Amino acid sequence: MAFRFLPLRLLAVAVLTASTSWAYAQTLAFSFDDGFNPTTQPQAAQWNAQLLESLQQHKIKATLFPSLARLGGTDGLELVASWSAQGHWVGNHTASHKSLADPAFTLEEFIADVELADTAFKDLPTFTPMLRFPYLKEGDTAAKRDGFRLWMAAHGYKSAPVSIDASDWYYSRIFAAHVEAGDSAKAERVKQHYIRHLLERARYYEQLAKEVLGRSPAHVILLHTNQLNAAALSDVIAAFTAEGWTITSTEAAFQDPLYAQLPDTLPAGESIIWALAKAQNMPNLRYPAEDSVYEEPSLKDAGLLP
Repeated sequence: MAFRFLPLRLLAVAVLTASTSWAYAQTLAFSFDDGFNPTTQPQAAQWNAQLLESLQQHKIKATLFPSLARLGGTDGLELVASWSAQGHWVGNHTASHKSLADPAFTLEEFIADVELADTAFKDLPTFTPMLRFPYLKEGDTAAKRDGFRLWMAAHGYKSAPVSIDASDWYYSRIFAAHVEAGDSAKAERVKQHYIRHLLERARYYEQLAKEVLGRSPAHVILLHTNQLNAAALSDVIAAFTAEGWTITSTEAAFQDPLYAQLPDTLPAGESIIWALAKAQNMPNLRYPAEDSVYEEPSLKDAGLLP
């Protein structure tokens, strides 16, 4: 109604402004790697339920990329099935969780690893043939990188890159150590540092995306199924929402054409935003893009290392 009396020129400006604002809206989807192992993690079922409860409370649909090596057998597979039962996509994170960038791991072995996991997960109602590469490594040689891309195209698979990478696995180790020691105060402080870490990395990759793509994509963040995320996910979601992020489903986010791009980098992998920046020879990109060595100093300064 407000546009009815605008001159055509002003109407065009208003529409352009609205579309530009939409294009740079901060949008985020959650994906989780690995799955829980009830054999080695006595609280696996509890942590799994906490993650699913947080997602349900916030009406978020995520994707779980389980690896058979992380599940420990039938009980772990049942926890994966509970994600599918609640409407979350389930993808493939390989059977053994070995890196395609390992010179000792051949392309043929990697393909067999993917096929073994596919057999285990493909009958789940929400299974989708998307692969999350272990460690986000997509090959140490052009032959392995391109060979697996050809395999995916021939077998109806898609890659499941992330745009926002982080070191949640490291923070979870520190968090778990304080919980085990009975120091709930330090565990809580680690959780707060962790939330700030995720927000900071999201800001970094958002800015990098604008420099590389000229726009803000629908971001997909990589998290893991671990004790820390079980405890912190609701707070993480609230923190992102408070910073103006709109949470969407991974199904919707993966429709962004960003995730169909094939960066020409070696070793291949990392965040797809990082990889595209690398392909454009953008300076000052650290490698690996995310690692514990970058996070340890701040936790040490805060007196939070166990």
